[in-house]
Amino acid sequence: MFSSFSTALSALNATSIAIDVTGNNLANIDTPGFKASSVSFYDLVTQSLGSGLGETQVGFGVGSPITLTQFTQGAEQTTNGPLDVMIQGDGFFVVKGPENATEYTRGGSLKVDASGYLTTATGEQVQGWPATNGVVNTNVPVSNIQVPIGGVKAPVATQNFSFDLNLNAASTAGPPPSTFSDSINIYDSLGEAHTVTVDFTKNANTGQWDYSLSIPDADVNSPITPVTGSITFASNGTMSSPLVTDTPPQLQIPDGSFTDGAAGMTVNWNLFNGQTPRITQYAQPSAPSAEQQDGSAAAQLVDVAIGNGGSVLAQYSDGTQTTVGQLAMATVRNPESLIAVGNNNYQATGLTALPAIGTPGTGGRGTVVGGAVEASTVDIATEFTNLIVYQRAYQANAKVITTVDQLSQETINLKQ
Repeated sequence: MFSSFSTALSALNATSIAIDVTGNNLANIDTPGFKASSVSFYDLVTQSLGSGLGETQVGFGVGSPITLTQFTQGAEQTTNGPLDVMIQGDGFFVVKGPENATEYTRGGSLKVDASGYLTTATGEQVQGWPATNGVVNTNVPVSNIQVPIGGVKAPVATQNFSFDLNLNAASTAGPPPSTFSDSINIYDSLGEAHTVTVDFTKNANTGQWDYSLSIPDADVNSPITPVTGSITFASNGTMSSPLVTDTPPQLQIPDGSFTDGAAGMTVNWNLFNGQTPRITQYAQPSAPSAEQQDGSAAAQLVDVAIGNGGSVLAQYSDGTQTTVGQLAMATVRNPESLIAVGNNNYQATGLTALPAIGTPGTGGRGTVVGGAVEASTVDIATEFTNLIVYQRAYQANAKVITTVDQLSQETINLKQ
């Protein structure tokens, strides 16, 4: 009978721990990426009473329960935050905690610190692969990701431009001859825009047009001689000359020519899209359908965001986007062995399988969704139910102690 004291006390201790776990779950019901914990009870060794082999067994109570983290998928909470991300599926984000320790997290509320490094909401540095000129090399070890906060994107000098257009087959050589013009802005090495104009004039030869490619005299110290030539069309309206194998027309501006001091440049006028001519001659009004060039002016950084797949993108004032990094993800075969270290982070233990780090969506890793966070997996109804059960268990075992205490007093009174 007197072993009931220690048996009931072990139950009170175990139930108290279970209530603590439930309380922690409820406290983190709104914590993004939080994984609810459950408790697993187990009994202590039993003792056999009497002469029989195990005919009468009395247990010694319950041991301290084992806490198990349930790594189930949380619901998607759309935030539209540019740096908010969530993992859909298995895996963890990799971060650097205190003393440069590697930690893992499902929390996706990220931010940028004063030095431009991508961090968690609590300041741990997010790991991944920085991009060089928009290209990410995932074959190197992961490191901190730094974004160009407040930076200026350098201009890119134009090397190629093109016009997709139709020249009216009903045009005549005159007099006066039919004409058509189109223009496009190109950029020099300093990011200054210059208007390049192409003038088409109907030639007396059937299906032939003469062109003249020029740049304004005001943009250069001395006039640049226009680039001239002819384009010939077949009877079906497709371009028959120049050929795709011919050198494209080139507008050449020597060094020292630009009034803004920019370097000289050679710009190709691409007449073909692969093997397909960009200019046609059909019985339709002369008009352009598309224009392209590969240069850009200098631009200010206006926003940094993380897109689907974990790409870290920088958006500039000219509307362009550049990849500046890629988030890394780790997958662990036995995530239940991870130990929580606070700040929504976990660390590997001696029982943890070696985490495999790679890009999202590969090697069994889940995908990354931008503009959302993963909701806590705590279910309030389940936790309240558990709380009632644990409360009743605590009260029942407390009653055991008071009952045994009364019986002890009755036993002591037998001596009187």
